[in-house]
Amino acid sequence: GNGCGHTLLTPHSGTLSSKNYPGTYPNHTMCCWQLQAPPGTSLLLAFGDVDLEPSEHCALSSLLLTDPQTGTAYGPYCRNSVPSAPLLVTNSSTVTILFNSTSHRSGRGLLLSYATSQHPEGMRTGGNSDPFLFMYFSVYCPAGCKDIHGDIWGNPSQGYRDTSVLCKAAVHAGVIADELGGQVTLSREKGITLYESAFANGLRSKRGSLSEKRLIFHKVCCLLSPVCDDVLEVVTFNASSWWHEVGMLGQDRDWVAERAALSTTGHSWAAEPDAKAAWLELDLGIRRNVTGIITKGSSKHHNYYVTSYHVSSSRDKKNWRPYRGSSGQEEKVFEGNADSQGEVSNAFIPPIIARYIR
Repeated sequence: GNGCGHTLLTPHSGTLSSKNYPGTYPNHTMCCWQLQAPPGTSLLLAFGDVDLEPSEHCALSSLLLTDPQTGTAYGPYCRNSVPSAPLLVTNSSTVTILFNSTSHRSGRGLLLSYATSQHPEGMRTGGNSDPFLFMYFSVYCPAGCKDIHGDIWGNPSQGYRDTSVLCKAAVHAGVIADELGGQVTLSREKGITLYESAFANGLRSKRGSLSEKRLIFHKVCCLLSPVCDDVLEVVTFNASSWWHEVGMLGQDRDWVAERAALSTTGHSWAAEPDAKAAWLELDLGIRRNVTGIITKGSSKHHNYYVTSYHVSSSRDKKNWRPYRGSSGQEEKVFEGNADSQGEVSNAFIPPIIARYIR
């Protein structure tokens, strides 16, 4: 059987867990992970959770780490033989992690994350944030923290409760891509009375009450725009088609492209019914640095909304480039709305430099 749970490994950081984590891991399974960092760097491993049923010499369930370059072994670990420190600093760019189980009744399993020696200043495993000594601080979040266990409270505009899972909140805020992880910079400020729920970058935060402190993420802005949170003005809206609606009483309603602006009241833009590969096009007037997009349904009177979409961009309206995200492999599918009321944010990491967006 396969004992591998959530796994995302990149050259500079990653996370991995046993199957079903944080539920009980299955019987009679094993999993082997091979970590490979760039030459000249060394691996730093953070033990987020190691909860394997205890047994003599960890014979029933165990976690074993080996360094094939030096022949060094770490472990075996289980509940009665845990790592001596939460962070293991190796002298190698290659580590093999072996997890196996026989018959057992209890145990959450394991959650590990890693980063390279290029980012030693604060790798996080997804646990709750600690009491920090400084107003401003910077940490390095591993790739793949979006799907780990734990909740977040708040949203990018109001900040996050200090009990939120830190790296997961950074993905929700759109300051790092889950596929790669990366550096995040935060400040600790006074808490607020209520943290509203929001859906952003494939994650929904929870509605939460007062906390002593809140965490504010700071984007590193670059290229054309010194400020990341400016709302860009759309000069012209265009679309593949639009719906000319005729009501039951013969009244006309045009769902034209110009009604696609987020601030529009009443009905919005809609493509012609049954239209294939419909698109909406935004002309920003000049080339701009576009860091994200917010979508919303039509209105409470018209329960229409877009559930998912692709994005492409152009500098001359002739050559269009599909957005592939940070991984650069396949065209990215953005998760849209689940109703016509709420706003959904998606970040472009890296940003788009273009005049036209579809």
